[in-house]
Amino acid sequence: MQVNKMYLKLYYENLNMDFEKEINDKLKAAMFAKDKVRIDTLRAIKSAILNFKTSGKNEELNQDAAMKILNHESKKRKDAINMYTDANRPELLEKEENELKIIQEFLPKQLGEDEVRTIISEIVSSSNATSMKDMGKVMGMTMKQLKGKADGGLINKIVKELLSGEN
Repeated sequence: MQVNKMYLKLYYENLNMDFEKEINDKLKAAMFAKDKVRIDTLRAIKSAILNFKTSGKNEELNQDAAMKILNHESKKRKDAINMYTDANRPELLEKEENELKIIQEFLPKQLGEDEVRTIISEIVSSSNATSMKDMGKVMGMTMKQLKGKADGGLINKIVKELLSGEN
């Protein structure tokens, strides 16, 4: 049993090191290429990693934490894109869209709306959810299964549709 724990610890440390190393390696390559948008985006990710490590929560930077960091950075860009679209600021919008594309290189491929709807329908059926009262239970199960694979806003919208009978 002790050997397995030691192996798992080394495995997760390698995930941590691989993620950080990958960010650093890509940052160096971007610096050589003088790609300002990529440099700024990778520095923002690197800063988010540093903030996580120094947050004092005594959490290790594992794959789940890395996905949380990337999803958070991705969400910030999506919010900015919405703001700049509403404000009709195309020059700022383009920068945020480019940064979002760079961040998405590190995230798992996102599922389409049809795939998400199918998975949520199966969860609703298997959990015997019938009304909005069951939303918390369905959201918990769905977020666990689709963590990092689909946008939380899309998941929330589909769960509401399916439980309120609007589909």
